[in-house]
Amino acid sequence: MIPITEFKGRDVAVFGLARTGLAAARALAAGGARVHAWDDSDATRAAASAAGVPVSDINARDWRTFSALVLSPGVPLTFPEPHRVVTLAEATGVPIMSDIELFARAVNALPASGRPKLVGVTGTNGKSTTSALIAHILSAVGKDVRLGGNIGAAALDLPPLHAGAYYILELSSFQLDITRSLRLDVAVWLNISPDHLDRHGNMAAYIAAKKRIFLNQGAGDWAIVGVDDDASAAVCTELTSDGVRHVAPISAGKALGRGVSALGDKLFDALGGRSEVAADLSRTPALLGKHNAQNAAAAYAALRALGVEAKAIASALSSFAGLPHRLERAASVNGVRFINDSKATNAGAAAQALAVFPRVYWIAGGVAKDGGIEELAPFFPRIARAYLIGQAAGDFSDVLRGKVPTTMAGDLETAVTQAFSDARASGESHPVVLLSPACASFDQFKSFEDRGDQFKRIVAGLVASQASQNGDAA
Repeated sequence: MIPITEFKGRDVAVFGLARTGLAAARALAAGGARVHAWDDSDATRAAASAAGVPVSDINARDWRTFSALVLSPGVPLTFPEPHRVVTLAEATGVPIMSDIELFARAVNALPASGRPKLVGVTGTNGKSTTSALIAHILSAVGKDVRLGGNIGAAALDLPPLHAGAYYILELSSFQLDITRSLRLDVAVWLNISPDHLDRHGNMAAYIAAKKRIFLNQGAGDWAIVGVDDDASAAVCTELTSDGVRHVAPISAGKALGRGVSALGDKLFDALGGRSEVAADLSRTPALLGKHNAQNAAAAYAALRALGVEAKAIASALSSFAGLPHRLERAASVNGVRFINDSKATNAGAAAQALAVFPRVYWIAGGVAKDGGIEELAPFFPRIARAYLIGQAAGDFSDVLRGKVPTTMAGDLETAVTQAFSDARASGESHPVVLLSPACASFDQFKSFEDRGDQFKRIVAGLVASQASQNGDAA
């Protein structure tokens, strides 16, 4: 835990008691603040109280006594309308901040000689993999590494700050939206595509929130920026023109005169102006697909900015095991390969998975994001059949009608079972059943992790069933 001492002896409201809110409440209490924690959910409040977090109804308190409101990232700040606690804070002049803001203030309070290295990663897709990859390689070369933020442990639950440590933070637009003081030694922007517009209102606001990752950077800091989509390329141009920090463009598919490129299965380093082969991505089985090539390019550039030698990065890349629910190989049953890509919660992420395989039996559906799956049309010829589940099934069926054979499976178990049957009957060599839903999971599952775990459980059942049948046949 990182104790927050800035508010020692003062009253602080914490609203939203999931992972980050609980961490903030504990860190503030450890630093001597009088914490008043609240959540709209009775069950969540009860769980927080059982965990020792001081719960009190902030709605009934005099807000003029609060020195700050620490807001959970999922709570609406401005759109579609501010949550009532946001309105209360604004009306009484109470500063609103995120757990990342508390983290940043704690870092800024340290003397320069005691400051750790900070790396932040944002983007619509690829944040978790890139963050974990950077952490993996730093660990492989012997660094003291802490990984958290929007992945794994909340930032304030990470071990205490000290010089020589490397904090790798995955940063969502929700977290960045209410962060003011963070200064990153290396800020990584991967890509941008429509997502979370129900929270930000429009793309301009979404992009503005993401761009906060570059706040407060100076001459010795680095911005690593993907340039494979137009909006991101514009951000790279803007940062380069500013001349405030070092800027390294990265791409998966474009040969860059300066920066890092992933072309085919090779990484090319042109950070010094001369392009040289830096790594062989064919030796990294956990980084399949063009999107993972972009992740690898971004991680490589970030690590070079931190002073890690190119050969050490290339060596450590091959031992990266990947993350669960991201093109994860669940099992192979009677020649049918099952791929768990439950993390694909929007069409852009699903497109990255569909691009990897020439032909798939595709399981999709859930709570659709703005834009649906229309952008996936170029990949429709790769889909042998789609198995649709959840709320979006009807809308997705309308889009696919006449273009992709479709089964209205309804639920995940039916979809997996039917896809397995059809893949086996196809006569194809090593057919692929791909769970890449292009949707959020909350209609039928607790989270995308729960969805992926249930997929793996169902597949494990198929493995056991086939093993039993094979044993009976013997």
